[in-house]
Amino acid sequence: MEELRDKTMIPLDYGRSFLIGNGPENEVRFWVESRTRILDEEGNSEELIQTASCKSEYTFAECGLFHQDNYDFLPIFGPEYGVIFRRKARVDTGYKSCLPSADMWNGQKYHLVEGERVEELRDNEAIREATCRFAPIVSQTRISSQETGLSAIIECPIKTMNTNRERDVYQVDTGPVAFPDLGGGHERHVDRISLAFLAFNAPDFTDFVIETPTLVGEGERAGETHHYSRLMSLQAENRLFSVE
Repeated sequence: MEELRDKTMIPLDYGRSFLIGNGPENEVRFWVESRTRILDEEGNSEELIQTASCKSEYTFAECGLFHQDNYDFLPIFGPEYGVIFRRKARVDTGYKSCLPSADMWNGQKYHLVEGERVEELRDNEAIREATCRFAPIVSQTRISSQETGLSAIIECPIKTMNTNRERDVYQVDTGPVAFPDLGGGHERHVDRISLAFLAFNAPDFTDFVIETPTLVGEGERAGETHHYSRLMSLQAENRLFSVE
């Protein structure tokens, strides 16, 4: 554990990590689904906590709880600003909203629990062994930009793990995560964020599929919806940990 503290952030125990709103109208509790830490060359950092999605609803109504024109609702919380994604069946101007964190349920209380028994899985055999004994596994993917000098660590629990014993291979496929565009032209870190899934099967690169407006259908029936369709492959440093 001390070795991990020297090198990177301690992986969270995602089965026990939550945040809760301060109310008073709604002390909503969200399960933490991933976190992204953005760092600059001066040693400053900002952490964005992505929570699980739900559906649009009339909270505490007597009946008819879901909105008729329903949409996926996914918030991401930062120290000063947060993001809310509202994904309707069609492309909509309200898809991404950036707002002060204090305006998101009157601020939040974080319950981020670091793993107590954390072991880095340093080779394919260790990854397969942890997978087959049903250990919770967490990944950390570090990406960087030479243009801005920014780097980011994207951490998430592994929901899908592929392994092949005879070929001595594995492959992670999981998401969504808060994916940061580390290039220039962004006033705030929340402006960098998109939703993405990630996949990797080696320690030195990660493939992302990013949610973006996507044309569906043909002819008069064609339209746009938000879908995971923009592919990107980046050099990365991938690390996997069992967290028990």
